[in-house]
Amino acid sequence: MLYNLPVPALHNLRVALEMIKWEHSVFALPFALCGAMLAADGMPTVHQLGWIIVAMITARSAAMAFNRLADAQIDAANPRTQTRALPAGTLTPGFVALFVTVSCAVFVLAASQLNRLTLALSPVALAVVLLYSYTKRFTRWSHLVLGFALGIAPSAAWIAVRGSFDPRILLLTVAVTFWVGGFDVLYACQDYEFDREAGLHSIPRYVGIPKALWIARLFHVVMLLLLIGLVPAFGLGKLAVAGVAAVSLLLAYEHSLVSPRDLSKLNAAFFTMNGVIAVVFFVFVAGDRLLKW
Repeated sequence: MLYNLPVPALHNLRVALEMIKWEHSVFALPFALCGAMLAADGMPTVHQLGWIIVAMITARSAAMAFNRLADAQIDAANPRTQTRALPAGTLTPGFVALFVTVSCAVFVLAASQLNRLTLALSPVALAVVLLYSYTKRFTRWSHLVLGFALGIAPSAAWIAVRGSFDPRILLLTVAVTFWVGGFDVLYACQDYEFDREAGLHSIPRYVGIPKALWIARLFHVVMLLLLIGLVPAFGLGKLAVAGVAAVSLLLAYEHSLVSPRDLSKLNAAFFTMNGVIAVVFFVFVAGDRLLKW
């Protein structure tokens, strides 16, 4: 129990959860739940839902903590990230490494509780979400690698429910890939100057901020087209169509918040908007599958 942990351990755990923005698990979790409900054509079992949620949270926790560990020196050199836990010295690399290890172990445990295929694929999933952290060292397309790391969530949830794979769920995986990729391009605009000086790779660094904003918009258009494709692929109804429309309006609002001359709104509220997008889409798809409208 948490209340039996010594005070320093509780403090470190709290700081670690703040470091990885634990509350932002809401980004990919709703899309994973969409995948689960599409696989079940309704509501999965409580057992399946419970372990899918555990797997999603622990995979993201491992990925975020590993990213902070891998980028500790980069974060220390970047004025925007110098106050993060590792550069600031409020957590040790050893504690963060332990946090990653425990998160990975619980993820594998969750996979083992679902079916044999999820367990067999769990190392592959961990490799994808962990190794993303190094991609900005050699490719400008790291934004899409990050997107894919979250995008595998609905496919993984499908496998968790069905114990097999269906190519149709790739529509949602690729949609999430471009959604996150577009958002990450926007967010990377903040580090345009630093990335150039540090030799890191990103789309804004190579094309500049104005063109990067247009690429982010293009990514989100691709996302919307793929979400539209879900409707006939799974026989979804009017509620799901309304969900796609709601997502398109929220994305349009999100893009209205930024311009090449003003990136000031790329903050925590901007993250919250993306969480809202994920939750809204899930609510409409869940309603569609449960009500069959």
